[in-house]
Amino acid sequence: MYHVGDRVVYGTMGICRVDDISPRSLPGSREEKLCYTLVPLFQDCVIRVPVDTRVFIRPAISRRQAEELIDSIPSRHPAAFRSRVPSQVSEHYAAALRSHDCGALMDLTMSIYAKKQEALAHHRKVSAVDQRYMKQGEDLLFGELAAALEIPREEVPGYIAARVEKARNGKG
Repeated sequence: MYHVGDRVVYGTMGICRVDDISPRSLPGSREEKLCYTLVPLFQDCVIRVPVDTRVFIRPAISRRQAEELIDSIPSRHPAAFRSRVPSQVSEHYAAALRSHDCGALMDLTMSIYAKKQEALAHHRKVSAVDQRYMKQGEDLLFGELAAALEIPREEVPGYIAARVEKARNGKG
């Protein structure tokens, strides 16, 4: 069980703070259940969910884990997923999102970014499917990294670029 103040990843909402844990009546039921009150860090809403929810929930990564993930970028070479069938591409990307794993999200965004660069080099458009899943992957990944690194979400891409550049120049 999590505690008030803990940061957790909740389903596709991403990074949340546990704001309260208390018994609540659930809609359609007369019984009370112990529930978390979750506040997403990068969305304006409140979520109340039973402690024994079936929705995926896990502890957020630590600063050290975030830095190790970023430091692994130069050695990561995720292959771009290609298919002429958009539903296959969607399912492949959705599986990465459903993994709720920061490494899988990093690989997803890196592979789509590489596809995007290749398309732009050949004066082609990036597919809507690629764009949608890259945004979803970045939102989830950058939100969790921002929380772990204690920086604003919009600073995450610059932080990553600077850290990778520093490592490449042998100053890491």
